[in-house]
Amino acid sequence: MLSNHQLFCGELVRLCAFRSEDASVMASWSHDAEYLRNVDSDMAVPTTEAFQSFVGKSSNGIEFLLRTVDNDTLIGFVALHGIEWNNQCGLLAIGIGEENFRSKGYGTDALRLILRYAFSELNLNRVGLDVISYNKRGIRAYEKVGFKVEGAMRESVLRDGHKYDRIIMSIFRNEY
Repeated sequence: MLSNHQLFCGELVRLCAFRSEDASVMASWSHDAEYLRNVDSDMAVPTTEAFQSFVGKSSNGIEFLLRTVDNDTLIGFVALHGIEWNNQCGLLAIGIGEENFRSKGYGTDALRLILRYAFSELNLNRVGLDVISYNKRGIRAYEKVGFKVEGAMRESVLRDGHKYDRIIMSIFRNEY
């Protein structure tokens, strides 16, 4: 059985609930075009919205903020959404909003942690995602933790006059 520490804490990051002071930090991420264009295929729009409604639990999903283990710095989010309980599958979304924490293993640690949560706590069998083909860092991190490419939605994202594929990936409990 996993202890609370193991369930919510990895080597570099912890899964955390939203705090009121997090809204301004998260709003600042919406001014980072690279972040917005890697985390979502929707149009990039800066916002000053409070993000309190973002983090929490719903009937078909759960979202966490990511904080560093060493100094409690808010660096991003991770979510399991679109959960189909009867099929034991869900979709993953992750974003490292703080630029200084990208490409340093924090995202990979967060992926391992949320997959452990998905498979051991939520009893899911499959976690899927889609990633824009130009997001090479994200693809490497997903492959590092065991995700496999299933296919692509060809030319489904238009950025700066160029069309990009969405790469469809998944991992099963027995592959984790």
